[in-house]
Amino acid sequence: MEFDVLRFLRLFQLRREKEEYSVVREVIERESVFSGANIWILFFAILVASLGLNINSTAVVIGAMLISPLMGPIVGIGFGVAIRDLKMMKNAFVNYAFAAAVGLSASTIYFALSPIDEAHSEILSRTLPNIYDVLIALFGGFAGIIAISSKYKGNVIPGVAIATALMPPLCTAGYGLATFQFNYFLGAFYLYLINSVFIAAATLFTATVLKFPKKEYEDSAVEKKEKIIIWSIITLTLLPSIYLGYDIVKKSRFQENAKKFIKQEANFENDYLLNQEVDPKERKIVLTYGGKEIDSLQIKKLREKLEFYDLKGTQLEIKQGFSILEVNKEDEKVNQMGFALNSAKNENEKLRQKLDSIQHQQLDSKKIYNELKVQFPIINEAVVQKVYFYSETTPRIRYSYLVLLTVSEEINFDDQKKLNNWLKVRLDDPDLHLIINYKPKILP
Repeated sequence: MEFDVLRFLRLFQLRREKEEYSVVREVIERESVFSGANIWILFFAILVASLGLNINSTAVVIGAMLISPLMGPIVGIGFGVAIRDLKMMKNAFVNYAFAAAVGLSASTIYFALSPIDEAHSEILSRTLPNIYDVLIALFGGFAGIIAISSKYKGNVIPGVAIATALMPPLCTAGYGLATFQFNYFLGAFYLYLINSVFIAAATLFTATVLKFPKKEYEDSAVEKKEKIIIWSIITLTLLPSIYLGYDIVKKSRFQENAKKFIKQEANFENDYLLNQEVDPKERKIVLTYGGKEIDSLQIKKLREKLEFYDLKGTQLEIKQGFSILEVNKEDEKVNQMGFALNSAKNENEKLRQKLDSIQHQQLDSKKIYNELKVQFPIINEAVVQKVYFYSETTPRIRYSYLVLLTVSEEINFDDQKKLNNWLKVRLDDPDLHLIINYKPKILP
């Protein structure tokens, strides 16, 4: 079976499935306008996106992308430029500016009132755009306008809304304004502009390729001026993102090279790598070792190997912890020091436990006194304390509670017996010793 090149190429043709121009134009014009339901959808999409960013919920942020109508006027701008319809382009741009202003204002107010002002990962991920965001917006824009222009649209638009992510960066810009973190505002708003410009550019290119009918310019100078403006906007938006993307790639490459260098070269006999710090921005590697002391010659040789891992000019800093000394005498000193430290630690723990026990006993004694006072209001003072009892007849030292009560009136024998039994149960001490001291009140 021969391979038919022409038949294969026809698989990629778009014009066979192209929707009628009037239908495409009607859909784009309708979705470019913010009035009625579209305004309310925009408002609630802003709140959903702001909440999702605030609580760092990816699912909620995706939901906001799905319901957001922001893509409509952006496609309208690109389509209006493609068919040279100045009125359509102006209407789409006015609606785009209105939506951006509403989104920025509403999200700023929300974050200003929100008690949660921490920048979570969902916010931070939208503050440093780069060339990859340009590509996402461009390819998403192509998918979107092709779907709109096709008779067989499928379920493309929701996916495009998620991929291009217009609402989250706009709300992140609002967060930056509300918290006075203007670097967040500038980064997020730049990401929003990237998405907008390159969705519109993809729409312009696709609509031109599909040869939708366009108005002819009476003056060729006007057409030339329009092209200059369009390409200037695209270039000005593209250049900073290329630089940021290059910076990300450069940092990532530095981290990978540093990781290989540490794994393959930064190994010393009788030493253990305790910690490693890699700073791509400062081009610096800090290695902390524990074990035998690393001499300056070994460190010099290690630094010389940096250039073989494309790390020339990188600052390598070696930090060393406690050295394991080879001399037996020094080893003995280290062991003694460790023993002394452990002993001091154990002693401190014992003292802490004793202090906790004393504090706990004081609280228990106060509680028991209050309970006794409820039963016998005539009790004026109480001592509840664990003590050692010594006896000539018994060699065993007894350690139990001594309860000394001072009362203003005498307590009869039966009540004394009840009181003694209650205390034994309450304090869980059958050997408890109770002394009642009668001290009548002196009348003035």
